[in-house]
Amino acid sequence: QVQLVESGGDLVQPGGSLRLSCAVSGSIFSIQALGWYRQAPGKQRELVATISSGGSTIYKNSVKGRFTISRDNAKNTLYLQMNSLKPEDTAAYYCAACSKVACRDQSEWEYWGQGTQVTVSS
Repeated sequence: QVQLVESGGDLVQPGGSLRLSCAVSGSIFSIQALGWYRQAPGKQRELVATISSGGSTIYKNSVKGRFTISRDNAKNTLYLQMNSLKPEDTAAYYCAACSKVACRDQSEWEYWGQGTQVTVSS
């Protein structure tokens, strides 16, 4: 089993920055790709960014140039640096893990965290 624990969510003003972290523990040897998803109230959960075992990244179009996904394998931690935040970024953010080199479809992600809330408001 793999456990994912997110942290770093907060209330921030538009234009501000936050860094989310996701601590990965358990059977981490089985994990290759990691990702961040988000879900706003009344909306479906959507992909924000993914990072493969080799470091290749994919971003949702609306966050390109503002968000950066990274991973520190020595610390078993996934990060999401979010800059120039907008009110439409408000959502619960979830990290996800899978045992494939790269995953994209929600059905491929085997493990999920409990989420951390990001609220962008003045």
